[in-house]
Amino acid sequence: MNSGQLFNDLNSLSLEVPMPNSIDSIIEKQNAFFKKGFTLDLKSRKERLQKLLEATNRFQEEIAEALLNDLGKSYEEALLTEIREVKKEISYTLKHVSKWAKIKKVSTPLTLFGSKSFIQPEPFGKILIISPWNYPFNLSIMPLIAAIASGNTGVIKPSELAPNTSSVIFKMISETFMEDEIAVIQGAVKETTELLDKKFEYIFFTGGENVGKIIMGSAAKHLTPLTLELGGKSPVIVCKDADIKTAAKRIAWAKFTNAGQTCVAPDYVLIDQSVKNEFYNHIKENILSFYGNDPKKSSFYGRIINERHFKRLRELLKNQKSITMVETDEDKRFISPVVLDEPEAESPVMKEEIFGPVLPVLSFNEISEAIDFITIRPKPLALYAFTEDKSISQMIMEKTSSGGVCINDALVHLSSHNLPFGGVGTSGMGSYHGEFGFRTFSHYKAIVSTTTKFDLPLRYPPFPKWFGRLMNII
Repeated sequence: MNSGQLFNDLNSLSLEVPMPNSIDSIIEKQNAFFKKGFTLDLKSRKERLQKLLEATNRFQEEIAEALLNDLGKSYEEALLTEIREVKKEISYTLKHVSKWAKIKKVSTPLTLFGSKSFIQPEPFGKILIISPWNYPFNLSIMPLIAAIASGNTGVIKPSELAPNTSSVIFKMISETFMEDEIAVIQGAVKETTELLDKKFEYIFFTGGENVGKIIMGSAAKHLTPLTLELGGKSPVIVCKDADIKTAAKRIAWAKFTNAGQTCVAPDYVLIDQSVKNEFYNHIKENILSFYGNDPKKSSFYGRIINERHFKRLRELLKNQKSITMVETDEDKRFISPVVLDEPEAESPVMKEEIFGPVLPVLSFNEISEAIDFITIRPKPLALYAFTEDKSISQMIMEKTSSGGVCINDALVHLSSHNLPFGGVGTSGMGSYHGEFGFRTFSHYKAIVSTTTKFDLPLRYPPFPKWFGRLMNII
């Protein structure tokens, strides 16, 4: 299957965006730029990171306005979830990249007596970053930060479904960098397919599982290494000993931020039957507190990205019981915060990733039921557990597998520079953020340097009779 086939369902959304230079021209420029070694110097990497930080500051208002137009994000949410995170990451990387980039001396075994061993991180070359529409600025620039820090050139393909943000990213990068070092390719199916047919040294993709399979297939043609940041149904376990009031507040915030269009948003809740009604009361209180009596009028509540996703979400709500008022407005791409009571485990809303402001809640009687429910399903990108019992949280972590875990909170693990962010199994492969991003875009080259002042004869034939005994000792 070629890479174009899996993008056919997006044809109706394609945007024909003129580009100043062809993809082939940009790739040739970046190949030449990289081969001349311009990206290897640590000082030049820091200079490019500093330029990126200054550009983000300079374009902050335009970025926020674009996010409002594309997703209905408030200025405050744009700062909190996108712009601020990018600035923090650049500043942290500038502070630590010198340490990360150092050649590291490691111990050498006795059998290599007379040698010294080192590990040298080196850049791959051209990096292709394919970013999604839900956090279109954050998820375009965050991997770029790591790519620059590692000494690579980069090509960003922003999502055509967030056209306003894509245009601002193009403008910001074009005014800040030469195409030889960083370039942005706008467009949709045609441009993405063309990029995937080219030879890159690394591909970084954030998006859905189905397209992720296509990206991986395209990478295989060139034996290109890649990172896939996918998604899945991230579960929440709420135990009877949890602080239910706090759990409801944090879950409501994590779920309904960006109108639920977050790859690590709580996808469904598994809650102890004895505290379910209390949880319902508190989560309704928090929806009211966050967004008022009419969320449609709230400047802090986002919109669904497009008509296709709106209709998909509306279809998921059919024949479901909700404890909250369900209001939809197709013209405004609005769906109110919805909490579903006990949907069937095999219903569509429990089979596919929701990616919207719909939160199914299912009850259990024993914690083992919740764990079994999770483990028989594909591994999620995140798992959240609310309990005050450390033995229970430990058991949940030991018996489940997920990209990341939060205990008594949700979403917040994304904000730590010291934690890797990535999936496992169908939720992705590879990770980034902080040093983990530097590692992702670096090849760690093994180096052995051996003296010529002497030459041990034991490694050369003919071998003495006692050679075998010696080898078993050293």
